[in-house]
Amino acid sequence: MTDRGSVVVVGGTSGIGREVARAFAERGRGVVLTGRDAGRARAVAGDLGGGARGLALDLARPEAVADALADVGEVEHVVLAAIERDENTARAYDIGRATRLVTLKLVGYTEVVHALASRFSEGASVVLFGGLARERPYPGSTTITTVNGGVSALVRTLAVELAPVRFNAVHPGIVGDSPAWSGKPPAVLDAVRARTPGGRLAEMEDVVGAVMFLLENRAVNGVNLDVDGGWLLT
Repeated sequence: MTDRGSVVVVGGTSGIGREVARAFAERGRGVVLTGRDAGRARAVAGDLGGGARGLALDLARPEAVADALADVGEVEHVVLAAIERDENTARAYDIGRATRLVTLKLVGYTEVVHALASRFSEGASVVLFGGLARERPYPGSTTITTVNGGVSALVRTLAVELAPVRFNAVHPGIVGDSPAWSGKPPAVLDAVRARTPGGRLAEMEDVVGAVMFLLENRAVNGVNLDVDGGWLLT
């Protein structure tokens, strides 16, 4: 792959975002990763090596995004992997938590794109992270389900508005070795595995591979890709 700009991974200090940043750093790409804490972002960037940079960025404060990214140069790929998990029901609704999550994933994601739009190189592409709660809600997923449905729509409008930059979204299922799931009781994960046609849980490397595919395949645009081993089929 020709290096025509850096790879920006928003939410690159932990979990799948960090593994995406690592994969690009191992390819020798220039990586800019962000997290809410400046010290942690710099430490993770140092761990990745290869000149990776770590910046402080909180998507829940979209008014500060442009300044945080001001010195980022030409950009070929952006991965919007920053997420927060929030249990919030309509009966016991926490407006503050709901507003933060909606701001982070919809307004914040869009503001990153807005801030970097003038620096996209030829052939640039962006991947947004959603999740399968958009298709399979559960008690407490009121805001998460709504926001992930919004991500599905957002990739389509961005692909039209900012063409020829490509926009796609990845929607992981239960990722067995991720920080959010690896500590769950074996019985919980075994039950999910048993009703997954693929017979195995998705792993972080599967999601990283899906992100790479969406970023690099020039014919894929406006796509919402589920990475769940077929779990939604059951």
